[in-house]
Amino acid sequence: MTGTKDKPRPRAEVFTTRSEEETFRLARELASGFKGKEIVLMTGELGAGKTVFAKGIAAGAGVANTDRVSSPSFTLVNIYEGKHRVFHIDLYRLEREAEILDLGWEDFLGEGIVLVEWAEKLSLSVDGIRVRIEVVGDNERRITIA
Repeated sequence: MTGTKDKPRPRAEVFTTRSEEETFRLARELASGFKGKEIVLMTGELGAGKTVFAKGIAAGAGVANTDRVSSPSFTLVNIYEGKHRVFHIDLYRLEREAEILDLGWEDFLGEGIVLVEWAEKLSLSVDGIRVRIEVVGDNERRITIA
């Protein structure tokens, strides 16, 4: 799923959440309409709430136990089963572009929902739902979805 220049991008929507629970609910609601082949590209500083957002996506995808959804910083990818399979990828420790291909990136596409934390490290052109999470205050986040 590579990006195309001629495809119009949907308008960005901006949300403000004031707790982890609100961030979780926003993501769960977003994923409740997913068909199971979406790519979600998340960016945001360390501690912004990308993993909380990923838990909400997993819940919306029918993953029963979202407590086990954690950032796959060391394994690079975790797979969760639900109504839709969820491939949760964390590129924080990515050192070489080839590592994403070594993970079997292309095998995940179209096989479930692909969640990517630290998507800014991905130089491949990928069409997907872009989620930017910004820290506004201790518990407040500005979340832009496009």
